[in-house]
Amino acid sequence: MTDPQAVTPAPPSLLPAGTANGPPASPPAPINHWAALRAHRWALLAGLVILLLAGWGTWRWWRGPLLVAETVQRRDFVQTVVASGHVEAPHRIDIGAQITGTVVAVPVREGQAVSAGQVLIELASAELRATALQATLAVQQAQGKLRQMNEVQAPVAEQAVLQAQAGLDNARATQQRNQALVAQGFLSEAALGDGRKAVDQADAQLRTTQRQLATALPSGSDYALGQAGVAAAQATLQAAQARTGYTLIRAPVAGSLIGRAVEVGDVVQAGKVLMTLSPQGGTQLVVEIDEKNLHLLRLGQQAVVSSDAYATERFAAVLAYINPGVNAATGAVEVKLDVPHPPATLRQDMTVSIDIEVARRPQALLVSSGAVHDATTTAPWVLLVQQGRAVRRSVRLGLASAGISEVLAGLQAGDAVLPAQAAVAAGDRLRRVDAANTPTPKTAP
Repeated sequence: MTDPQAVTPAPPSLLPAGTANGPPASPPAPINHWAALRAHRWALLAGLVILLLAGWGTWRWWRGPLLVAETVQRRDFVQTVVASGHVEAPHRIDIGAQITGTVVAVPVREGQAVSAGQVLIELASAELRATALQATLAVQQAQGKLRQMNEVQAPVAEQAVLQAQAGLDNARATQQRNQALVAQGFLSEAALGDGRKAVDQADAQLRTTQRQLATALPSGSDYALGQAGVAAAQATLQAAQARTGYTLIRAPVAGSLIGRAVEVGDVVQAGKVLMTLSPQGGTQLVVEIDEKNLHLLRLGQQAVVSSDAYATERFAAVLAYINPGVNAATGAVEVKLDVPHPPATLRQDMTVSIDIEVARRPQALLVSSGAVHDATTTAPWVLLVQQGRAVRRSVRLGLASAGISEVLAGLQAGDAVLPAQAAVAAGDRLRRVDAANTPTPKTAP
């Protein structure tokens, strides 16, 4: 019997391809897209990132480069001329000997402060003291002669005058008696001639003694010669004392010794510089200023000074001298500043930095000099940032100092300007970044 559940297999020609002699094939499975995305997720993410970066870069390129801009400011402004110089006394005193001598003592040292009249150098003085003693004795001798004239010669001359006067009176009386006797016939005419001779001799003697007395009186020539002798002896004494005084070389003024070229035992010559003294109370600063700033300088301008050794200590100075000539080799002008109250730390020849105030502007409009193009020409200009673009703007400048320029026209407070070295041209797009280190203008002290 035939099994009713049996199935007669189909002929091989009627079976699907690939199932010959086997069971029929399953239908194809559907495609899983999410699995495919998971398999390629990193590649797709990288592509997306690249696409975003490209878009962001294109957007930034369209907006322009990122540039630092400086803000125009309004504040008080002081223009200064800055220079370096050194400390110098208004004059230095070279000290030397006035005579040739041997040094026996040098009681001071280099750098020491000395007072006026203080002994700096002592020379040997024994020979000069002996000469001064001789001159003193000569004065005493001349004064003794003058006193002798007053005490002896004048009284003797007075007595001689009296005697001569008496002799003349006696001769005249005798002559009168002789004339009477001759008239009476008791004497001859020859006796009258002898009497006249006696009168003439007595008269001449009187005149001689009178002249001798006149010369011995204070108004006379002998007295004048005596006085001249005393004066000459005194002059010789003063010269000897002066030469003796030259053995002590003293400080002419108070100050500090900044040089010494002498030691004990040296034989010094007259006129040779032995020490150099810097006087007190007259400190000056000597500075070389570039000639291009000469038109800014005026006598009486104030300055602020600091020494290189004590940079934090600042003191005031006043412009006191401007050399009328310019150094052809350096193109500089020498100026000098007085220091009314020099600090105790200031030393001779010390290097100092000086800011001379040459002009002042209250609430000036200021911009960094580094942002100005063609600043030295007649047509300076800046690149102004406006609505994301660089805009060329002509400006008119005023004062300039310490990297800051005063703007008289062309800009307003709060405007943003680009540095002159910025790689951008007028009309270019840009993105502004405010400068964090914009130079601060110098303000009034």
